[in-house]
This record gives sequence, C-alpha cells and structure tokens, in this order.
Amino acid sequence: MSEQPATFYEVVGGEEGLRRLVTRFYEIMDSEPKGAGIRAMHKPDLSEANEKLFLFLSGWMGGPPLYVEKYGHPMLRGRHLPFPIGESERDQWIYCMVRAMHDVGLEEKAMLQLGNALWGVADFMRNQPEMEQ
Repeated sequence: MSEQPATFYEVVGGEEGLRRLVTRFYEIMDSEPKGAGIRAMHKPDLSEANEKLFLFLSGWMGGPPLYVEKYGHPMLRGRHLPFPIGESERDQWIYCMVRAMHDVGLEEKAMLQLGNALWGVADFMRNQPEMEQ
C-alpha cells in the first residue's frame, strides 16, 4: 500500500512553515536589489500583501482554503492586471521565492517541485508582451 504523497502545505511545515516562508519571501523582496521591480509595485507596508499571500498559498498548497473563506475566489490574474507583469517581474518574484525556500531550509527536491509549480502560476500572471531578444 503506497502512502499518499505529501501536499506542498505539509512539505513546507504546515501553517508555521508557510508563515516562515512567506515572511522570508517579503523580507527578501524588501531588501534584495534583484526584487526591486516587484517591490515597487507594493505598498510601503507589506503586512497586507504578506497575509494575503499566506492565505492564498495555504489553500493552493493543499492546506486550509483560508483565502477563499475570507475573500472568495482568488481571481489571481484579474487581481494582478493593474500591475505590469512581464518576464522580468515573473523572474524577480520567483527569485525571491526560491531564495526564501532555500533560507527556510526546504529540501532540494521539494524546492524544485514547489518552484516549478509556482513558476507556472507566476508565468500565468504575465500581462505584458515578451521582450524581443
């Protein structure tokens, strides 16, 4: 009998681990020059963004659907339309998240799986044309 694979929520350590991950993500975005472009899109106080990302990721990762319970359907793409999100912004977001995953001590296999899944979501948020090379 095979065990049910762990959800990303379980892999990151449930509520406590997810809070650490999201907090670290915003610390990196707030201090790392590589995240300056996406930092500029946020309010000076990151506490609301921090809480909303935590609530969203809880349900998205297989934990309690906290965002849906509080705000309804996330409508991610629609909520992000006011912000110009291209490849650079996607990559900045992913950079900050991968650094956060590393900093909170996720195992490499989990980082790769979660990073790939999050990359798909971040790429879906793009609303600007790709840059010509």
